Amino acid sequence: MRFLCLIYMPVDIDGRLTQREMNHLVAEHFVFDEALQRDGTMIVSEALALRDKSIVIRPDGKGFSVTDGPFAETKEHLAGFYLIEAPDLEGAADIAKRIPSARYGAVEIRPVRILTLQGDLAENN
Repeated sequence: MRFLCLIYMPVDIDGRLTQREMNHLVAEHFVFDEALQRDGTMIVSEALALRDKSIVIRPDGKGFSVTDGPFAETKEHLAGFYLIEAPDLEGAADIAKRIPSARYGAVEIRPVRILTLQGDLAENN
């Protein structure tokens, strides 16, 4: 099964960690990524730009409105993700616990669903 692991970090993480600590965290991610690639677990992983670089689009009845950054005030922001293969949710959780950034924030794990041509939503089996 495929699982999306969404990494949430405190919005002030850059101020909490020194540049050396941030560099070490990034290096840990590279090592973790290589291990997941070797064992065939990882499909893709990416870090996301800081939220001040993002926009949100929403339907407004006439088209779409565009606003800066995330709409809701929050203490965490979506910092990155891993799309992985695991036998089940428990196996995905075991992998997610090893994500280096998990020790600073939270990782939300969601099973990926398959959309069929008939319009049915089916969980990935």
